[in-house]
Amino acid sequence: MQRSPTLDIVESRVPARLERLPWGRFHTLVVIALGITWILDGLEVTLAGALAGALKDSPVLRMSNAEVGLAASAYLAGAVLGALGFGWLTDRLGRKKLFFITLAVYILATAGTAFSWNVWSFVLFRFLTGAGIGGEYTAINSTIQELIPARYRGRTDLIINGSFWIGAALGAIGSLILLDPAIIDPELGWRLAFFIGAVLGLFILVLRSWLPESPRWLMTHGRADQAEFVVERIEQGWAIPLPDPDGEPIRVRPRTHTPMREALTAIFVTNPRRAFVGLSLMASQAFFYNAIFFTYALVLMDFYGVASADIGWYILPFAAGNFLGPVMLGHLFDTIGRRIMIAGTYAISGLLLTLTGWLFVEGVLSATTQTLCWSVIFFFASCAASSAYLTVSETFPLEVRALAIAIFYAIGTGVGGVAGPAVFAWLVETGSREAVFGGYVFGSALMLFAAAVMWKWGIAAERRALEDVARPLAWE
Repeated sequence: MQRSPTLDIVESRVPARLERLPWGRFHTLVVIALGITWILDGLEVTLAGALAGALKDSPVLRMSNAEVGLAASAYLAGAVLGALGFGWLTDRLGRKKLFFITLAVYILATAGTAFSWNVWSFVLFRFLTGAGIGGEYTAINSTIQELIPARYRGRTDLIINGSFWIGAALGAIGSLILLDPAIIDPELGWRLAFFIGAVLGLFILVLRSWLPESPRWLMTHGRADQAEFVVERIEQGWAIPLPDPDGEPIRVRPRTHTPMREALTAIFVTNPRRAFVGLSLMASQAFFYNAIFFTYALVLMDFYGVASADIGWYILPFAAGNFLGPVMLGHLFDTIGRRIMIAGTYAISGLLLTLTGWLFVEGVLSATTQTLCWSVIFFFASCAASSAYLTVSETFPLEVRALAIAIFYAIGTGVGGVAGPAVFAWLVETGSREAVFGGYVFGSALMLFAAAVMWKWGIAAERRALEDVARPLAWE
């Protein structure tokens, strides 16, 4: 097997110094700077869903339901490829550099969407937008794990990922204004809608300028002096004396990079059970989430007669349920523990969707009660989906963390997310409630399967340092 290029052994207390920190202004700023990316993703996805009616009515695009689903799948396909490519670069070049590269791709692509001249140009720009967001997933989830102390890691990860739904709410409100013909021509409105994301992206470029490179990444890549300097700068944010770091210094043999073959071996051969857990969680939540949310507007319009301009009103309570779930339940992932909470939220989500699907088939739901049911389901499903990223990002070694996130996100989204919107759009197109219910049952079964896998083989990572959960490859 190809050996990694390595440097002299160094001793370091960088991880212990980061773990002993109480919550402070630094951590709050990390949450804001990184969470706003999920706001962007929520904005993008919601705009695409809420604008479905305007895209179908556009004299330029004239999209069918199937083409709306195709555009959603293109966005997710771009996210898959972006995660893989940028994920590899994140582990090789560092977290901070990729923050700016992926964000630049996003800004240019989402602005380009506004100038789409036909269906295929729209699909292309959605693909490129997804690539930028996919790259963001890997860099940001890696950084969350490496900067946040273990006792706060679970709730912080869930809340940051849950901030997706703040963006969803912003997208919903924006669509209500931009699609109101009394205010603006809808053909111009849907184009302006995509500029919201581009403007937010420019704001993030400035906001992220103060974020440091991960000291853990620096330490394992032969830049120990820089790692110490970054930690010292972080520690200056506390006016009170800090407790002594626990334990002995760790010994690592830094490496300039980890060859792909060694990285894949560490992920799939050394840790096969962890790989299976990560894949199960990612694939099931991707199908469950994307299949339903990307066709949310189509179900309301085709089965309940909701006007496209009013879709935003129905997304707001749905977004509230999704955001409140991680906020209200997030701390339990650090106290009750990962296995119980992850398996529980997956199982509850699956069972509730089956029940709601049955009520949908029986025709007893209205547009309002259907939305309320979805809001309750995704109060739990939002925690489940976020915990999939949490699980993958904290259960693999630091040197391959971003690549592991990318691979499992790519496989999970490729298997469940890309196919889901297209399949569900086709099911909605049939006009058959029974056909749509069949898709719901399949999504529910996936969630229940993932719950069982997590319960049997999941790692109890709560309140444990990353180096304890997954030993770095550079460890000596």
